[in-house]
Amino acid sequence: MCFMAIDDLDEGSKKDKWFLDSGCSRHMTGDESKFAFLTKRKGGYVTFGDNAKGRIIGQGNIGNGTSSLIESVLLVDGLKHNLLSISQLCDKGFKVIFEASHCIIKDIQNDKTIFMGHRCDNVDAINISKYDGHDRCFSSMHDQSWLWHRRLGYANMDLISQLNKDKLVKGLSKVNFQKDNVCEACQMGKQIKNSFKNKNFISTTRPLELLHMDLFGPSRTPSLGGKSYAYDIVDDFSRYTWVLFLSQKNETFYEFLKFCNKVQNEKGFTITCIRSDHGREFENIDFEDYCNKHGINHNFSAPRTPQQNGVVERKNRTL
Repeated sequence: MCFMAIDDLDEGSKKDKWFLDSGCSRHMTGDESKFAFLTKRKGGYVTFGDNAKGRIIGQGNIGNGTSSLIESVLLVDGLKHNLLSISQLCDKGFKVIFEASHCIIKDIQNDKTIFMGHRCDNVDAINISKYDGHDRCFSSMHDQSWLWHRRLGYANMDLISQLNKDKLVKGLSKVNFQKDNVCEACQMGKQIKNSFKNKNFISTTRPLELLHMDLFGPSRTPSLGGKSYAYDIVDDFSRYTWVLFLSQKNETFYEFLKFCNKVQNEKGFTITCIRSDHGREFENIDFEDYCNKHGINHNFSAPRTPQQNGVVERKNRTL
């Protein structure tokens, strides 16, 4: 609770006074230095009592830099006073009570007095500088549904509506929670991949037309020959699998070179296409030069999408 004596309203504190105005449609000020957060904007005017117009040049939150005291305040060019809109306070769920010598702003839900102003020169004013800022004021009843969506851990709008209906969250605004747009954070954090359906047919017509390749390791238990890596090659047509054991990953190309010469002589077919992931053991200058020289098409699966190379990935899990 903040108390302000009439004696405090000297010349030095006039810039900190906020006048409660029933004829003001929005909170507004002309002092840009008061904003803890400000978004510049173009367009829009407010009309003063003498029908003069002031240009709106921004909107933001008034505060002490660590917490917001008043939210949704307009920055109006040329405005000489700080005005609090009574209608905007009431829309946010507050009750404003005027007495002969002072005014009180209360939270309707818990009947707590959050601000007390005093009458001076026939107007009611609140001195914001006297407020300690430990508790948030005028913002706990924020009417932006998507802000409450973020405050409540990106909860579903239907869930927030149910919480609001059952009055399970203190201070939750009585606003209409609708999913009228897409939350970017939810889209990034909750999106899922479409499933990769298995093919019910073989797309190749002969052996060695397409080879699936993958390398896994180092294994905790080496082979009898002291090898820690396994290089798998699966023929797409016959699903025949070759497993080559390696001591180091940099032996991959040389084992592939020996494998190509041997298997093509044995089977009487040439290798047309190979498929692998983007591992550096496959995506390097040696593989590229060899494939270009012998007319082999080297396909790569998309990053972080092992399903596209699922034929050999499934083989790895069974080894």
